[in-house]
Amino acid sequence: MAVADAQKKSSRADTAAPETDTAAAVPPLTQEQELSAYRQMLLIRRFEEKAGQMYGMGLIGGFCHLYIGQEAVVVGMQMTLKDGDEVITGYRDHGHMLACGMDPKGVMAELTGRQHGYSKGKGGSMHMFSVEKGFFGGHGIVGAQVPLGTGLAFANKYRGSDNVSVTYFGDGAANQGQVYESFNMAKLWMLPVIYVIENNQYGMGTSVARASATTHLYMRGRAHDIPGEHVDGMDVRAVKAAGEKAVKWCREGNGPIILEMLTYRYRGHSMSDPAKYRTREEVEKVRTEHDPIEQVRARLLSNKWASEDDLKKIDAAVRATVNEAAEFATHDPEPDPAELWTDVVR
Repeated sequence: MAVADAQKKSSRADTAAPETDTAAAVPPLTQEQELSAYRQMLLIRRFEEKAGQMYGMGLIGGFCHLYIGQEAVVVGMQMTLKDGDEVITGYRDHGHMLACGMDPKGVMAELTGRQHGYSKGKGGSMHMFSVEKGFFGGHGIVGAQVPLGTGLAFANKYRGSDNVSVTYFGDGAANQGQVYESFNMAKLWMLPVIYVIENNQYGMGTSVARASATTHLYMRGRAHDIPGEHVDGMDVRAVKAAGEKAVKWCREGNGPIILEMLTYRYRGHSMSDPAKYRTREEVEKVRTEHDPIEQVRARLLSNKWASEDDLKKIDAAVRATVNEAAEFATHDPEPDPAELWTDVVR
């Protein structure tokens, strides 16, 4: 289902949630915020395009899930967080790493299995971490990060901090049993966790409508009295606005909250997926009418906050950063074979 069609669904939020009218105009961003969002989303887009190229060249092995199309979700949410907050996600994770401020060189080196990758070349696409940047993975098992993200929130409450855990998962993972066990514990203990459901319309090759008996995923916490909100995940302004309210909700001790981000991935589920379960016209319609980066670009130009030349320079700088990361990754040595036995419990 295309984003344009999905957005016609009911936008009524749970009555216990901070009130949001998703049909209303979203708060504008400042010039600085728009430019920052543009750079960050463009970095993710260009990085993922390069990763796709390198995968095709055989430089990246194993599974590789690209984030192209979903950039506004993680960039908008990251704009609402502070040092000490944590982020955890599933296997479509490169965009989250970059948004958290992890070095593109280290991310690309890990993708290519090199010694200066974030997991010393032993984790690959789905398993990178940076405690320094508050990023706790990267998890290959569907839904496994949800109880872990709930545990991060438990630690925050136990320690008496006001930090929040932002726990991302997809529409496919929304049907996993451990998700609901986590919901129950999070509400029972009033944990400061924001569950962000990145609803990109397809769990692997199956549409949400065919996989879920109820497709309003933001309502999935109702049985546990967890409020939920439906957000346009293709508009970085809407994501930031919803994220700010959710962060405030958690920091004030109100317990967990769910944000369903209605978004869309342009590529297949992974690099091995030809995505024949949807039409080319469907993908093109979203690209043309709802692309998250093009929306920001159009606002920057219409507000005269940037010229075409300014934006070309940003794109050139981003491409240079990505090319430098790719160059670093392809020349970085592979791990020493002895590394195979380090950090392993025997």
